[in-house]
Order: sequence, then C-alpha cells, then structure tokens
Amino acid sequence: MSRQIVLDTETTGIDPASGHRIIEIGCVELMDRRLTGRNFHEYINPQREVEAEAIAVHGITNEFLLDKPVFAEVAQAFKEFITGAELIIHNAAFDVGFINHEFALLKPGLGRVEDICSVVDTLAMARAKHPGQKNNLDALCKRYGIDNSNRTLHGALLDAEILADVYLTMTGGQTSLQLYAGGDGSSGEHGEQRRAVQRQGSIPILVANEQEQEAHRQFLSKMGVEEVW
Repeated sequence: MSRQIVLDTETTGIDPASGHRIIEIGCVELMDRRLTGRNFHEYINPQREVEAEAIAVHGITNEFLLDKPVFAEVAQAFKEFITGAELIIHNAAFDVGFINHEFALLKPGLGRVEDICSVVDTLAMARAKHPGQKNNLDALCKRYGIDNSNRTLHGALLDAEILADVYLTMTGGQTSLQLYAGGDGSSGEHGEQRRAVQRQGSIPILVANEQEQEAHRQFLSKMGVEEVW
C-alpha cells in the first residue's frame, strides 16, 4: 500500500540559517491516494520571537505560543509519523530545510528527512504543468476549483488539507473527499476533523490589509523568496 503524508509548516521567519524556527506542523495521511483520517498537528514554542511579517501571514502570535511544547517534545512522535512515507509538500525545499534544521538542533540529532522519506514538491510539479502561470496554493485552488474560502490566514493543517486536494486533482486521480476504505476513519492521537481546524486558545484573526500585503511582498522580494502559498 502506498502511504503519503501531505505536510506544511509555519515558521517565525523565512531562513533557518538566521535562527528562525518552526511554530506549527500540520500533516494529513493518504493511503492509496485516499484520506485515512490520521493527522499530525502541533503548535510549537520556538523559544524566540516570531517576526511581525510572519504574524501578518499566519496570525500565530508570540503570546499564543508561550505554553506550547518545544520541538524536542514532539520531535520523536513527528519523526515516527512521517518515517517511510512519501512527503507531499508545496515548495519542499523550504519546509524540509526547516525540519532538517530542527532535527540537527537536537542532542542527539535525528538525521535528515531525505534519509527517512521520499519527497514530492508540488510547486515544481505545478510549474512543469503550468509554465509561466502563478502556481501558489491560492492560484492552484482557483485553477482546479477547490474551495479554500476558509483560508483567511495561513495555517499548517488547513493548508496541508487543501494541498491534498490540489495534489490529487493535479495528478488526475481519486480526490481526497473520500476516506480510505481500509480503516475505520479514526483520526488517532493527533487526528483532526477535515476543514474544521480550530486553533486552541485565543489567536487574534489578523487579516492583512492591502498595504500590509504589499509590504509582505516587498519583504519576500528583498529576501529573494517567491510567494508560493
């Protein structure tokens, strides 16, 4: 049976080499191209400040993260969840780079993602399939008729669920609206209901205005990063 994990992260900024950290991990499991209902979702205390530009994107504040576990506390469960799977990630170099950085910070380290998983980059797939067009997640949802109306802010689990729909549609097979017939639909320890993602605690919903969005685009441009979500 083919096991795939659709994965997304949210972070304090855009460069782990500058000390930025993961603050949210969201994964949904596919078995033979169908949702199993098993997910992995954690908010993580990064032990550093989240940049204002990042908060404008995902709305996850420093205050919200204060009582969340540090990465070391969730690392083993996360590694076990993804081991042996094919990871489906939009702009995989970004997320894999952050995960490998987090793994390397542990004592002892947990190795590299590439040693325990294969990785499929849906951004590279989309660029090959739709050259010269916008291929961020919102553009792909519009192109394939996928509902992303709940996505007022970025969120790792919700984005992973949406990406699962995009990936399955883009690769021309079974859509993810059906659960895998081989299981009981149980979500397990880290399960979440699809498209009913609610952040624990109180996160202010910070919807960026046009001026803030333009400032964010300029920030990404200055750093040499393309907006892919």
